[in-house]
Amino acid sequence: MSNPQNLQSAQILVQMMAELATLQQQQAVVYRRHLEDLQAQTEQQTRVLQNFLAQFGAAANLPHLDRLKLSSQDQRCRFCGCRMGARSPAGEGEQNSNQETVIPFQCKQEHEQAAGLVKVLPSTSDTGKRKSDLQSDPSRLQSPAKRQRLSMPGFEEAIIFSDVKSIMKFVHSRLNDQDKLSAFLKKKISDLETDKRELVGVFGKTGAGKSSLINAIIKEKNLLPSGSVNACTSVMIKVEANTRSSKYEAEIEFITKEEWRDELWSFRQFLDNNKNQEKEDDDYHDAVEKLSALYGQEWRRSFENPMDSKYFKEIPEFLQSRRKMLTYESANELSAQFVKYTRSESKQGEGDEGKKWFWPLVKCVTVRVPNNPFLQHVTLVDLPGNGDCNKSRDQMWKGIVGDCSTVWIVTEINRAASEKEAWEILESVSSLIGNGGKCQQIHFICNKSDLLDDSDDLSSADIHDRIVKRNIQAKDGVRKEFNKRSKIKKHFHDDSFRVFTVSSKEFLKGKHLSPEETEITKLQGFLQELNDCHSETINYVNGAYGILSLIQGANSRGVGDKKGRICAKLEIIMILQLDNVRKEMEKTFLAFEKCLADGVEKSKRSYGEKLKNLLYQGRNSGFCGVLKQVVENGGVYKPKKGKLINLNMKLASCLTDSIDEEFRKTFLNDSECGAFNGVIKTFSLNTDSLIEKYKNTELQLRFLKTEEEKMKAKLNRIIRKQKKKVYSSLTETIENIMEEGYCKAAEFKGEGMLYCMRETIKNHVHSKKDMFEQAKNTMLEKLHDLMENILDILEKTTKESIKCSFKTDGSLLPDVSTELDMVKKHYDQLAGTPDDEVSLTGFADWVETAEAWSQTGFPRGSAD
Repeated sequence: MSNPQNLQSAQILVQMMAELATLQQQQAVVYRRHLEDLQAQTEQQTRVLQNFLAQFGAAANLPHLDRLKLSSQDQRCRFCGCRMGARSPAGEGEQNSNQETVIPFQCKQEHEQAAGLVKVLPSTSDTGKRKSDLQSDPSRLQSPAKRQRLSMPGFEEAIIFSDVKSIMKFVHSRLNDQDKLSAFLKKKISDLETDKRELVGVFGKTGAGKSSLINAIIKEKNLLPSGSVNACTSVMIKVEANTRSSKYEAEIEFITKEEWRDELWSFRQFLDNNKNQEKEDDDYHDAVEKLSALYGQEWRRSFENPMDSKYFKEIPEFLQSRRKMLTYESANELSAQFVKYTRSESKQGEGDEGKKWFWPLVKCVTVRVPNNPFLQHVTLVDLPGNGDCNKSRDQMWKGIVGDCSTVWIVTEINRAASEKEAWEILESVSSLIGNGGKCQQIHFICNKSDLLDDSDDLSSADIHDRIVKRNIQAKDGVRKEFNKRSKIKKHFHDDSFRVFTVSSKEFLKGKHLSPEETEITKLQGFLQELNDCHSETINYVNGAYGILSLIQGANSRGVGDKKGRICAKLEIIMILQLDNVRKEMEKTFLAFEKCLADGVEKSKRSYGEKLKNLLYQGRNSGFCGVLKQVVENGGVYKPKKGKLINLNMKLASCLTDSIDEEFRKTFLNDSECGAFNGVIKTFSLNTDSLIEKYKNTELQLRFLKTEEEKMKAKLNRIIRKQKKKVYSSLTETIENIMEEGYCKAAEFKGEGMLYCMRETIKNHVHSKKDMFEQAKNTMLEKLHDLMENILDILEKTTKESIKCSFKTDGSLLPDVSTELDMVKKHYDQLAGTPDDEVSLTGFADWVETAEAWSQTGFPRGSAD
């Protein structure tokens, strides 16, 4: 028997599609001068919708949305009644058979098709182990208007983004270049910015289960390879949304030919000078592993020309200094092809000479996934623990690590609290992601929570209880260990640290744990929140709404006599607000000056002891090789295993320690407060209160409000970027001054080399001990420049916006009332209407929402 709820869901879906057609008809009125552009845009949108329909198994084609010549009523006829799908005009059936398949949707099939559409949803019954997404996802409990953006599948936002861009392009073309206000507005439209993607850095040792975890979270079981092959710890893997096509893609970026030549030379020198080297030595193993991966066993026999093109037949892009692109229909196909660029076989011996592994040449692989809501505005980055000896890889690594807003530390649950490598990774990157970066949260992920010892004789219920109990113990143990790590806590407070106990296997199979208990759903919810608060579409639409408000406000009559009064009030408010910012910055500068003065004195007293501890770690030939690597690499050495050695950071540690607490308070990564004790965030012209008093100038004041928000968002991006440079300037100044000493120490060879290197480094530091004062002055100079830049942007941007809003004649501006109404509709869709009505959004979610509402009994709001 047909389910009436399924039929209701399909009917709601049909109604929504009809509303989308009506919206397209309205756009045709505005875009009559740019019809060709609009047609191309509509076709692109239709293809996106078709791809999404195909993904969800819907047995119906999209209507002909691109036929804008039809009336609104005609467009609706293509969706309503007994037939769903486009009707081909007479004579076009055969002609278009290769481009489009029209599937009838007869009345007698209506119930079956409605059931088919809803069939893609999980069961909502209370029976069975796996609950529905509606029950398991906390975001489902939010208001419909909020939830629609959390679950928006990507293409709907893309359509809104495309629509508003087309509107603004059309408005831009109508503005002349003959007056200052028009020129100002054209620049504002051109400068409508879209924010960068959020980066989530994923750290963990090989075998911790990072690949399986990422696959489970984004619901792509076979995307990142795992299991039979070993991960290469030097290759960074980015996983992000494919916004350009419906295919799976991998973009492979190589190191340069010159860099590989340098590495080959280093390998040859190392192997020739260490012929009796222990086979277990990390550096020996690293060199052999890279050479064997690319050249098989040939490098051991005769190796005269390692740059010969015969070794790079499969990757001519490397020799051509280009990136390689792989494109496939499925995740399985792509994974099978790009594995050789990121991993190597667990055991590679004499019989594997014909097999090439190209990861030694790879800097980064960017994997793009189509139609994935978790990656809409987020990029997941699988990162090595401590940079790389290759300079370009290391530079990219530092840049990405510093840009991560969240860091995931993945380790196996059995020894999560005591796992040495996981905590060493977190400690080594804490300054880069904390005061020297943008990280707001650290998630310590205890993976493989389903693994239990001696569980063969236990019942399913007993296994469940033991897993849950151990998860609680693991979380308590990790939190206690975090509280002991003072080096990490200098950069992150308790609220920034969260612990998860996850199982990718149980999430997929559900043998002993529910989806919620695997905590994969919590990480998915976190990614959804990141997407929701970081929408480039929202940023663009907000800016467009403000610009159109100003244009229409400038055309309005009856505000001329009030302009001067409002303008004077705004300028007084601006002066007072700027004064507040300036005073807070002066206090901050004095605080840093005092902290750094203390740091300089401590550095002068302690540098001798620090040098002794580092330079005299060992007395054998093995340490001589380590110190040689340190001086040859500018004071930094990353062994295959073990802690990073960084002499520059060691020498600068008293300086960085002296400012860490003040720096964290001043440049909070947590956006809730903002930099400089929140004084920039609270900077405001109080436009809301002025709107209440001066109703006739609401449009101009609305523009000022959106410009204020854009300006503060821009300043936040500048501060996040520049504060990294301010903080790192301490270590970089020390590094630059030490460079001469490293070069001298690197020249020594043969007998007595260890003694000579030590003495050279000590003497150089002693002769340059004023470098601590130089580092202090450099940082204060950069801090001062940042403050001046912030004040300059606040003053100039605000003055210009006030002037163009109230001191400029708008008589030459076009009427944009229609465009303003259309953008306002999109603005309301994205923000959520006041009464939580659900707008025309989220095609994939339409079916799911209809199903949920029909079961809960909630009334459906309008789709306007």
